[in-house]
Amino acid sequence: MLQMTQPPVSRQIQLLEHDLGVKLLERSGAGVSLTPAGAAFLPEAQDIMRRAQAAALTARRAMRADAGNVTLGYIAAASYRLLPQVLDTLRERLPDVHITLREMQTMDQLDALASDRLDLGIVRPFTPRSFSSVSVLVREPFWLAVPKGHALADREAVRWQQLQGERFIEYCPSETRYIYEQIAGRFRAEGVAPEVVLTLSHTHAILSMVNAGWGVALVPESAASLGYANVVFRPMLDAAGLHAELHMAWRRDSRKHVMQAVLQVLGCA
Repeated sequence: MLQMTQPPVSRQIQLLEHDLGVKLLERSGAGVSLTPAGAAFLPEAQDIMRRAQAAALTARRAMRADAGNVTLGYIAAASYRLLPQVLDTLRERLPDVHITLREMQTMDQLDALASDRLDLGIVRPFTPRSFSSVSVLVREPFWLAVPKGHALADREAVRWQQLQGERFIEYCPSETRYIYEQIAGRFRAEGVAPEVVLTLSHTHAILSMVNAGWGVALVPESAASLGYANVVFRPMLDAAGLHAELHMAWRRDSRKHVMQAVLQVLGCA
């Protein structure tokens, strides 16, 4: 409803027709109808009004600490368990915050944070950057993934020496350096040398090959939730100090009010 009497409405329409240089309404004794130009103009004008209202709402939300838009990057491994938990917490505690998700590798997320294309990033540990702040979100052990029917599948837990000469699927040292170095360093410390048969970059790809019987692999414990039918997960004995971390990273100079609310809710601030 315009909440205006007819003469002011008619005057405003006449002024609009004058500005546009076209006739929008056909007036007759039977009433008023849209001209072809008016019929074309109406949906466009309605769309402009909707977008103007949305822009005003966005501007008002941007000044609230408990509302607004946040772009969150995450690595694929975060989606196994952590990411759903983060989103559930934010939906419950900050229902007026809209989260836009971007799946990206850790280094790509850091570049995006540096250029303000991301607000937050769930990443693996990285060499500190001058612009960034970080907080540990989760620390989890590595478990051994073995095919069903494998001799180690019957063990409640596995000793490091039992992996000597075992067909092993490893993480790629260039693309998944953090996890690769964790596992390779532990093998060196234990004096164990498995037989590396495949090198892959992603946990789900590694588990698919374990599922196919190609060998065994060490993966973060949360990967067990992927539910491969032919894969059994077993903890490692004497695995103290070997774990995978996921961190929340953000620009320390961010001016978005909603950022502090999100970080506080997630226990990062």
